[in-house]
Amino acid sequence: MSQLRTVQVLGGGAGSSAHVTSLTAGLVARGVQVTVCAPAGADRAHDFPALGARFAPVPRRTDPVAVAALRAACADADVVHAHGLHAAVRTGIALSGRSTPLVVTWRTRTHAEGARGGLLRLLERRAARAAAVVLGSSSELVDRARRRGARDARLAPLSIPASRFPGTEHDGKARVELGVVERPLIVSAGSLHAHHGHNTLLDAAREWRALDPVPLLVVVGEGRRTEALRRRISEEGLPVVLTGCRDDLARILAVADLAVLPGRGEARPVLAQEALRLGVPLVAAGSGGLLELVGDAAELVPYGDAEALAGAVVRLLAAPEQRDRLAWAGRTQAAGWPTEDDTIAHVLAVYDELAKPTGSVPA
Repeated sequence: MSQLRTVQVLGGGAGSSAHVTSLTAGLVARGVQVTVCAPAGADRAHDFPALGARFAPVPRRTDPVAVAALRAACADADVVHAHGLHAAVRTGIALSGRSTPLVVTWRTRTHAEGARGGLLRLLERRAARAAAVVLGSSSELVDRARRRGARDARLAPLSIPASRFPGTEHDGKARVELGVVERPLIVSAGSLHAHHGHNTLLDAAREWRALDPVPLLVVVGEGRRTEALRRRISEEGLPVVLTGCRDDLARILAVADLAVLPGRGEARPVLAQEALRLGVPLVAAGSGGLLELVGDAAELVPYGDAEALAGAVVRLLAAPEQRDRLAWAGRTQAAGWPTEDDTIAHVLAVYDELAKPTGSVPA
């Protein structure tokens, strides 16, 4: 029986990176040959070679040089798996004229209006139609892929590595480092892009200044809006710290009083998964995909409503019994999520189906 050969094309975002890292480790452990295509440096950030995978540096672009590099990396693959919309479009171009089956994992729904919205729909159609199978992280994304012309779209169990959750024991050093020994700590995380709601979050933080003591909001992540948000924080004197990207989000969350997720689009945000798993009360902007993930285990508010967001935070900070209820509900909800083994087994079954008759996938 020949060894199954797969290529994983990494998209952007913490969720995709965590998922591909977990998937790579699981596939290699089951005897699958894995090549990971991502920009140079990702091998050091995620240590793919240490997991037993081959790493192929490929720029996250669609110019001829980048597409040629991706096409070469996929030359001997039995199945290629692209993670994210833009990775799917690039991979579809690279596989043009070949019969190699393409699997696409769709984790987020991007929002855009006007001309950008039209371009987004075009990209979604190209990605959906290029794929043999689209794996959506929510029912909403599965339906969207079908509307965009996917031949086969399925709801997929997705988990991020359990090792990202170190436990709930409070680390006093973390609070000291952040300057929140005697004040509440609120944590948010995610890419600093427009649809992730950080302006709404800062509007809410302006209202929290009336509390005594004043809570500190720590925002983990980077993006196109980093400098604009930093200027606003400085000009308005907001009790907010932008930390940039960090690899110890779980450590910070474990000592937080609340987690806040003001954005929309991602069905299974890393912050939401880590907060519920750690038993940290979550306030989030409600959306279809997120509702499937958190159920009744979070305080949900309308997207873009700073008053509702601020009000929910103020109420929870004043109600420790309500925070305890959400903490318990979060851990209970997280216990029912798919495990890493569930995710890997599902992906292997899809690969096996697509790679036939070249050989079965190891169990």
